[in-house]
Amino acid sequence: MQITVASSAGFCFGVSRAVKMVSELLDAGKKVCTLGPIIHNPQTLKEFEERGVTIAQNVAEAPQDATLVIRSHGVGQNVYDEIAKRGLSFCDATCPFVAKIHAIVKKASAEGKTVLVAGNPDHPEVQGILGHCSGPSFVFRSAAELQKITSEQENLKESPVCVVSQTTFSVAEWENCLEIIRKVYTNAVVFDTICNVTAIRQKEAAELSRACDAMIVIGGRESSNTAKLFNVCRANCNTFFVEAVDELPIEALKKAKRVGITAGASTPASIIKEVFDTMSEVNETTQTAGEAAAENTKENPAEGSFEEMLEESLKTLNTDEKVHGVVVGVTPTEVLVDVGRKQAGYIPASELSADPNVKPEDVVKVGDEMDLLIMRTNDQEGTIMLSKKRFDAAKGWEEVVAAAEDNTVLEGTVTEVVKGGVIVVRKGVRIFIPASQATASRNDPLEDLLKKQVKFRIIEVNRGRKRAVGSIRSVLRDEKKALEEKFWETAEVNKVYTGVVKSLTSYGAFVDLGGIDGMIHISELSWTRIKHPSEVVNVGDTVTVYIKALDREKGKISLGYKKEEDNPWVILKNQYPVGTVLDVKVVGLTTFGAFAQVIPGIDGLIHISQIADHRIEKPQDVLKVGDVVKAKITDIDFDRHRVSLSIRALLEEQAEKAEESENN
Repeated sequence: MQITVASSAGFCFGVSRAVKMVSELLDAGKKVCTLGPIIHNPQTLKEFEERGVTIAQNVAEAPQDATLVIRSHGVGQNVYDEIAKRGLSFCDATCPFVAKIHAIVKKASAEGKTVLVAGNPDHPEVQGILGHCSGPSFVFRSAAELQKITSEQENLKESPVCVVSQTTFSVAEWENCLEIIRKVYTNAVVFDTICNVTAIRQKEAAELSRACDAMIVIGGRESSNTAKLFNVCRANCNTFFVEAVDELPIEALKKAKRVGITAGASTPASIIKEVFDTMSEVNETTQTAGEAAAENTKENPAEGSFEEMLEESLKTLNTDEKVHGVVVGVTPTEVLVDVGRKQAGYIPASELSADPNVKPEDVVKVGDEMDLLIMRTNDQEGTIMLSKKRFDAAKGWEEVVAAAEDNTVLEGTVTEVVKGGVIVVRKGVRIFIPASQATASRNDPLEDLLKKQVKFRIIEVNRGRKRAVGSIRSVLRDEKKALEEKFWETAEVNKVYTGVVKSLTSYGAFVDLGGIDGMIHISELSWTRIKHPSEVVNVGDTVTVYIKALDREKGKISLGYKKEEDNPWVILKNQYPVGTVLDVKVVGLTTFGAFAQVIPGIDGLIHISQIADHRIEKPQDVLKVGDVVKAKITDIDFDRHRVSLSIRALLEEQAEKAEESENN
């Protein structure tokens, strides 16, 4: 899958200016109130709300002690007048391009011209524009609506007309409208006030959508310009409108070979990045070594200093000699080694291992043999400083280079979590794993890898600087794919598996079956009605499930959890035959009878005629919800799942017994 993000996606100048203005006021310790939502983006609005920003729908609602911010859409002249009348402190974040339209229509109205506005009459920007018109004005959403105005307002054809557009109006529809204006309004003065960024954004979206199988358009539901982008894109390919990453239709997007991403003018860059990162995770295409190297440079520019310092130190020491030694002593700070010379050999703790956290007593013991590199000889003191770390690094580096060439999977230990990723040590060689290549999902914390043994591939090697970049995710993907293939080879309906609950949603539980996930629908978790899967299972639970259905093409697995022997109707059949007398709890009342719980999961009906041994007007005269009464099962319809109960039958039996006793 190829993923392309439109270069024009995200905040426009006007929105960025408005958001920055609010942030600066907050940083200055001001109490801020915006006149309407400052931006059509729920995430940004929530962030501002948490910082104390309130929203006033009109000037009357604005607190007297707050700074009122007029959003980028702009407002009519009457709003400015009302603010002045109340003496409110305010900041005007009206987009300069919108303010330009205000000036145009104000001047045109003063000159006696009729103003025609291309836009949505319900949009605050258009309402603000109309608020600066002192004369007649009309709004049209499309060429069809403009045509209707020309038919209904015949007098305008000979009158002076000024035509402007909403800054986010559809470029294609504007062209259609211009054709009508040129033909009908010979005295019209036309101002193309569609924001240049909007035009570029729509053009780029159109071109990108024509080259893609699917498009993702990110923005608030209330955003006019985002809605237009959606309409532009869906004319060319399958298009999805999302506000945030959790709305992405992942399964549908997996089918696309090329996916485009664009966003409205009110969409923060952070959300665009989050969507892109998520799609990158979905993408089965392995990141190229060049891309990983670029990311490594960006995320961890300082990485590699260890190798550089190593090279420099080796050059200055000028000691390339290798020796074989036997450990004769171990202290917390060094390891004493006999190398067969008159000088006493020692390895400083810092030169023992590439893992900086290693303690000498944990990795070596007296009698161990090892190959070492001489770092410094001090004849006056009669000592030789040795390094095992550097010897291992030299040997291990050769293996790393070879592994990069043949794509071999290596193993190592994660020793550090650093900026932008983790460090894995293998045979003395430090390999940098970028965060994007360290875990199966970007949401997984890097700290969980610390001290863990991991498998990885080498995806980038710099021989000159002896730097290597690896990927754990590459191996995890291959292992997951192998497990999936193995699963599908043997999977069949009704086969039983033991899995671990991975996550819960409102509609079911996802279970890890060992490299592949299946879902237990909420209706399959319990024979009784439940409101949420957490009433039955929790994340981390080990569960026994069976396959209810398989969709090999879509890779979907439907699982069953509830057992047949727990089916309340099976229990009823085995333990409660017709004629059974038991205590039942009234759970509902109707005009024709009462419903009572027979056993958990099954309610029976006590018909009004079976509630008492005499005629009653309504069930409420005898029973109320919550009552526990004795009743007799008089009939069971297993096909229709219906149970008939009778209190009357028991009363009549008691009366008969009492009568027999009296007669005897």
